[in-house]
Amino acid sequence: MKRIIGILLLLLAVYLGYTGITKFSDSSSSVDILGVELKAEDNQQKNTSYIFIGFAVIAAIGGIALVRSDSK
Repeated sequence: MKRIIGILLLLLAVYLGYTGITKFSDSSSSVDILGVELKAEDNQQKNTSYIFIGFAVIAAIGGIALVRSDSK
């Protein structure tokens, strides 16, 4: 049972990590006009992406711990 929960946590970690990275890369955009770069950033979306990535790391650690403890 622990192994199944661990695998589900690892899958959740992959999903949250992908979502966080995608949100982070979409949080800013820039335009070049006559050699001048104009850049706009969405700080709220950037903070949300950090939260997603943080939860992904926590889920990955928990998943690895559960899978390893069940195999012993």
